[in-house]
Amino acid sequence: MENLGSLTFITAQLSQFFQYTAFANLTLGNVLMILIGVCFIFLAIVREYEPMLLVPVGFGIIIGNIAFHPGLQIGVSEGGSALNFLYLGVLRGIYPSLIFLGIGAMTDFSALISNPKLILIGVATQLGIFSAYFMAIHLGFIPSEAGAIGIIGGADGPTSIFLSSKLAPDLIGPIAISAYAYMALIPILQPVFMKFLTTNKERIIRMQPLRMVSQREKILFPIAGLLLTCLLVPAALPLLGMLFFGNLLKESTVTKRLAETVKGAMIDIVTILIGLTIGASAQAASFLTIKTLSIFVLGTVSIVIATIGGVLFVKIMNIFLKEGNKINPLIGNAGLAAVPGSARISQVVGLKYDKTNHLLMHAVGPNAAGVIGSAIAAGILLSFLY
Repeated sequence: MENLGSLTFITAQLSQFFQYTAFANLTLGNVLMILIGVCFIFLAIVREYEPMLLVPVGFGIIIGNIAFHPGLQIGVSEGGSALNFLYLGVLRGIYPSLIFLGIGAMTDFSALISNPKLILIGVATQLGIFSAYFMAIHLGFIPSEAGAIGIIGGADGPTSIFLSSKLAPDLIGPIAISAYAYMALIPILQPVFMKFLTTNKERIIRMQPLRMVSQREKILFPIAGLLLTCLLVPAALPLLGMLFFGNLLKESTVTKRLAETVKGAMIDIVTILIGLTIGASAQAASFLTIKTLSIFVLGTVSIVIATIGGVLFVKIMNIFLKEGNKINPLIGNAGLAAVPGSARISQVVGLKYDKTNHLLMHAVGPNAAGVIGSAIAAGILLSFLY
């Protein structure tokens, strides 16, 4: 009898242990999400699609879909858990602001200062944001959700997280993952439309060399940029304030150590945390929905519209520019805020048609303008929809 009692006790303990394993709580949705996470990691490592983003996001998706018994305070959505505390940086918009600080310290605005009309290309590509907003409204999303979804059209992950944390906290996971996924996939999406919308003659346009920009101009630009943008759209201050501050650290020459820190170790740490926690928030129960599918479709359409808008806008600009001052339409795609990915695409596509025509330095201008433009667009949407 004693042995029987011991056996019953051991069986009960083993049964309880099994109830706390992931195998007892795993759903088909969890398995599917884990496979998606593995796919992200595969694309990052094997295809080298934005590995700095997709490896943390993919691994985070796997972490977030290891099923567990509720109440253990280990999940990203469970108050008091370590992952939940790390996720507060997403929910409170802390990580996006720090990412913008690092981007500012890495960005050279010389191309914009040298050729200010390139700013207009960055403005034109924001068409993707507002097109996605109206399409989301048409699909039945409420205005605040539509605004958060629309910002995906800027191909700017941090801005998407910042705006969705304010307007649609329940959709942060799908919106952020969609934005980061399209930042990684623009090398596939953009060249198709860049080639389709341009002629051979346009693709080999040689742009005038950029003039040398003085150090004084570089120092004054972030101060003037902050005042011009944030006096007009104060809601964008958490992003643009940090962007221009980071750039001032870079250009002032007396804060080199601070600039190196924010564009190096700090931005790497924040990228790890933001990718991992966003991925972990993509749990099967809340992620595998019709809403999520709609967000991904709208994201694709918005990136395509933004690319088309940028390329066509350059073609329109060229009608009014004199011969010799025309802009190569292949840099029109660079108005997206995917830094420096979309600028690199301009360079890669351009070299296919003329191996001596380097467009990268010119494309950096609209690329930087796209970062500013997407943050301003986020501020405008926040002002109207919050």
